[in-house]
Amino acid sequence: MLADPFVHPAFFYRGGREYTAVTVPFVRAGLTAGEPVAVAVPPANLKLLEHELGAEAARIELIDMTVAGRNPGRIIPAVLRDFADRHRGMRVRIIGEPVWAGRSDSEYPACAQHEALINRAFAGRRATILCPYDADVLTPEMLADAERNHPVLWGRERTAPYAPDEVVARHNRPLPVPDGATRLRFDRSNLSEARHLAAELAVRLGFPETRLHDIRLVIAELGANSLDHGGGGGELRLWTDDDRMVCEVADSGHIVDPLVGRRPVDPRTAGSRGLLIVNLLSDLVRVHTREGLTTIRAYFEVPSGILSA
Repeated sequence: MLADPFVHPAFFYRGGREYTAVTVPFVRAGLTAGEPVAVAVPPANLKLLEHELGAEAARIELIDMTVAGRNPGRIIPAVLRDFADRHRGMRVRIIGEPVWAGRSDSEYPACAQHEALINRAFAGRRATILCPYDADVLTPEMLADAERNHPVLWGRERTAPYAPDEVVARHNRPLPVPDGATRLRFDRSNLSEARHLAAELAVRLGFPETRLHDIRLVIAELGANSLDHGGGGGELRLWTDDDRMVCEVADSGHIVDPLVGRRPVDPRTAGSRGLLIVNLLSDLVRVHTREGLTTIRAYFEVPSGILSA
């Protein structure tokens, strides 16, 4: 049996010197081999790599992961697969750092699941994706998840087994809803009311028109999924959490394919893009699914200062 051409190592680093000691040679090896190279990391590490690479930095694609990957569910389709698919027929080399110290507790489970699902998304593809983890600031639990999610560890003895499916399942937890959430049961007769209710809250929170359109579209796509795959209806729940507006839809469906919403879809292909649109437009998406119940929660960052004013 031929070995899988996909390589997915985790790299635990302490400080900028260790970071560049691995990442800079990794990038240069790709350039020497004629491989397209992308670097999607937080801004501080992006600047560090740009400085160390000098003129060579112009030969790679540099991506601020805190922007492009703010929602971890967006990283596979809009960052990793986007880059790989633009270089079909070639082996690609990517540095992807989706977990950093500023990630919130609500974001981390989606990050861990994302890293686990890279293995499914790229199985059989000619790609190497190196994932750095800052061992000085990330928790032992986060580093243990990193070991479980990566079949290869860079210069480190394994202390946790390779078990990405276990990580996906462990973070597939029920999502508690606050008592004060606004709720609306919907079906085909009143889905427009659900969109209107979400838009009303977004207007009160000061979202600009472009984001109002995104929020309406997310509710429309989540509602359509409930109508088509969730028993013909569902419940919309709305509230604010810290500096975010939260839109949640629950229904009686069950998502059995963990890559739903993470595969790029040809716009000429009919259907099959509802959850992908939700991932692309939201600042964070969390999913809990089991037999007879799916809850999808989309977060939107409230315009600066509105909730704290």
